[in-house]
Amino acid sequence: MLNVTDSLNLHHKLRGKLSIQSKIRLNTRKNLSLAYTPGVAEAVRNIYINKNALYDLTIKNNTIAVVTDGSAVLGLGNVGPEAALPVMEGKCAIFKEFADINAFPICLTTQDTEEIIRTIKNIAPVFGGINLEDISAPRCFEIEKRLQKKLEIPVMHDDQHATTIVVLAGLINAVKIVNKNLKTVKIVINGCGAAGTAIAKLLNYYGIKNLIILDSQGIISSKRNDLTVYKKELVKITNPENISGNLDRAVIDADILIGVSVKNIFTKKIIQSMNPEPIVFALANPDPEVTPANARKWGVKVIATGRSDYPNQINNALVFPGFFKGLLENRITKITDETKIKAAIALAGLIKKPAQNHIIPSIFDKRVVTTIVSAIT
Repeated sequence: MLNVTDSLNLHHKLRGKLSIQSKIRLNTRKNLSLAYTPGVAEAVRNIYINKNALYDLTIKNNTIAVVTDGSAVLGLGNVGPEAALPVMEGKCAIFKEFADINAFPICLTTQDTEEIIRTIKNIAPVFGGINLEDISAPRCFEIEKRLQKKLEIPVMHDDQHATTIVVLAGLINAVKIVNKNLKTVKIVINGCGAAGTAIAKLLNYYGIKNLIILDSQGIISSKRNDLTVYKKELVKITNPENISGNLDRAVIDADILIGVSVKNIFTKKIIQSMNPEPIVFALANPDPEVTPANARKWGVKVIATGRSDYPNQINNALVFPGFFKGLLENRITKITDETKIKAAIALAGLIKKPAQNHIIPSIFDKRVVTTIVSAIT
């Protein structure tokens, strides 16, 4: 396992994981006059006449903003914009390393929905896409929805969409190991924030009907009178028997348990209430709902987490570099469920012979980005 002190020491040493590098050396008068005044005026004139020239003459063609308000960082919660910056830097470094996309971290000192929308709209001319990150539900749904309507560039809250893609890809391969049909199994999702909500919606769109989702108050059902608008939408696509209760009740006879919640909540009793050869995706970060060691000891057939130091990492980092690269290269501005399912199927297809500790490709597999780009073209 990772020694967290080593990580802190690395951050102290680097003092930031990113740097800005010019593509041209400004070491001669000619280069300076071409890159800046007077030569740059010609680029200005071209863009003034045709705004689409931005994509040919500036960084917009391959640059995205990674924007957060620090309200839902990893599993650490509302830690604020300053504490969120190391995560945003890490995300930007992943974009560059794996997809050669320039990404810049923007941490906002507001958690007001209107102000966030207005700020992103005002900075959008610089960027070819907006990656919303670690913004709490339900505000993240409203922010993404409205920005998608206002802007002519792709806007994606990847805690929702990239996570759903990698979860579906992992499930497609995991059920092969236990010889079950993904569209007929019973799936329980513990956690009804951005990721859990999006996972439920995409799995339903894929054709899975026997879904139950829980928030901190228990199973989402029509019997509850405390549901938000977004949770009321989930009533229509989950819990076909309209049962009530807590996680203990939900997991009875379940085949798959997905956690996007809090650490150590999947106990021995809960796991052993599931059907034989259960599949568990314990995706809370940095600490999963159950450790792989305990999961295996308690009879789990396939265990996955969101961590890179365990096998079967189900993490949005596997998806968002290639997904955004495909969006940018193909000037795709609207993200659909069909697009996400294509990406998931393609990602799952990279594993020809799924095994208990190998249901999803590694982020270091050089085929991942190109496969996702091709899938959504």
